[in-house]
Amino acid sequence: MRRARSLARKAGQPVVELARSHTTVSVERATLRLAGLTGADHENVPWVNHLVDAVRDSVGLEHGVCLPAWDALQRGEAPDLLTLAQKASAGAVSFRIPEKGARTRAARSARSAVAGGIRTIDRQRATRDKLIGKHGDPKQKPWIYLIVATGDIYEDIPQAQEAAREGADIIAVIRSTGQSLLDFVPEGATREGYAGTYATQENFRLMRAALDQSSKELGRYIRLTNYASGLCMPEIATLAGLERLDMMLNDSMYGILFRDINPIRTFVDQRFSRQIHARAGIIINTGEDNYLTTADAIEAAHTVTVSQLLNEYFAKEAGLADWQLGLGHAFEIDPNVKDSFRLELAHALLARQLFPQAPLKWMPPTKHMTGDIFRGYLLDGFFNLVGAMTGQGILLVGMMTEAVVTPWLSDRDLALQNVRYVMNAAGGLTEDFAPPSNGLIQTRARQVLSEAVDLLDEIVTDTSGRGSAYPQPLLSAIADGTFGAMKRPPTKGKGLDGVVRKADDYDNPAVTLLEEGGTR
Repeated sequence: MRRARSLARKAGQPVVELARSHTTVSVERATLRLAGLTGADHENVPWVNHLVDAVRDSVGLEHGVCLPAWDALQRGEAPDLLTLAQKASAGAVSFRIPEKGARTRAARSARSAVAGGIRTIDRQRATRDKLIGKHGDPKQKPWIYLIVATGDIYEDIPQAQEAAREGADIIAVIRSTGQSLLDFVPEGATREGYAGTYATQENFRLMRAALDQSSKELGRYIRLTNYASGLCMPEIATLAGLERLDMMLNDSMYGILFRDINPIRTFVDQRFSRQIHARAGIIINTGEDNYLTTADAIEAAHTVTVSQLLNEYFAKEAGLADWQLGLGHAFEIDPNVKDSFRLELAHALLARQLFPQAPLKWMPPTKHMTGDIFRGYLLDGFFNLVGAMTGQGILLVGMMTEAVVTPWLSDRDLALQNVRYVMNAAGGLTEDFAPPSNGLIQTRARQVLSEAVDLLDEIVTDTSGRGSAYPQPLLSAIADGTFGAMKRPPTKGKGLDGVVRKADDYDNPAVTLLEEGGTR
């Protein structure tokens, strides 16, 4: 275990340095959102997009958006940030990179404005702590995590409240299909999502307010989850902090592997987003379960462990604590395989022993759900039992209608009954369950960990990428299809044009405040 962590650190450090030396359009837009810039034009293009694009077209983003933007305000180009963005969208603002006294004044004003957003995040974290103290946490773990997403936020709200009444502890509003590939965050309340509901600041606010009502009604704090991934990862993380979301899907490689987003863009964006999550007290959920939808759950088990170790390193480097690491893994072995249940136990127990303080996120079967709802219901029961036996922290409720339809309320009710039965009957089984050291379960766990160490060693010692534009071994491994059988080279993928190498005098008060722990 010590060697695995040491190798993960060696693999991750060069990528962190890469992230430190670059910025992206979304990091800069997130900084403007912290400064209070909101709203969009008549075509629903956010003002943060207009202002960042105007600065980039005029003087570039190598120095950050803040210096030229607040210098323009200091020079009287506009009375406030919103008006500046509006004028900039019409090409009516002259930007420059300020020097000497003008630079100092611009930097001071930008820091003051951005610090206001950081203080809002701090207040929201304090409010969460107060409400948890008032209403209490769920009485037992794992916390029950249920997805609600109709596409219409006003339909999501009553469904989420009803799910909480039926036992859900965490409500996840899954995003509309394709939102991760939008390079802007939609504005306002939305009612026309596709297989999900758009992640917007207003939708966050509406659902959080509704679940606060449910928390008061039920006497336990109901948590809210959304997705900080895709091309707007830093902005969505920022909006989540401002509106007091409690968990966010945030994986270091998911967007690279499954949405073909450029690796450099993803690693830069995820570092900033995780710094926001750390400050906001948000628990992240990583996406290792997705690997097993494209690769075999037995043969690729060690790649899940490697990803968990890398996610842990990247998260802690960004400031997240153990209690914020909802590292993902899944119940995805073909049930026709002999001893499949025992192998699932081995994988789940390995994750729990590797990350004893983390609230692991245990994901239900999807790949081998056939449409036979009776078989699926039984398989979900086995999944719930593994969660009980291995002390998982967050259990995503499996649906027997997986691969058939988007679940109805009645489907969710039956699924929650399944969870309640298993947890009531066997919730404390983790106290009694100790597989023998030389049995199949422990032997399999040792095998997977050994294979994970070997793979990390291969990644760290690989020299094939040297001489390329990005010689980091981890980037070479991703390009070779090591994870999820997806080959993603660092010079391709969506969003590459939004990556900028920082100048020596780059200034971003959000990054500075987050790394300093400052409030002003």
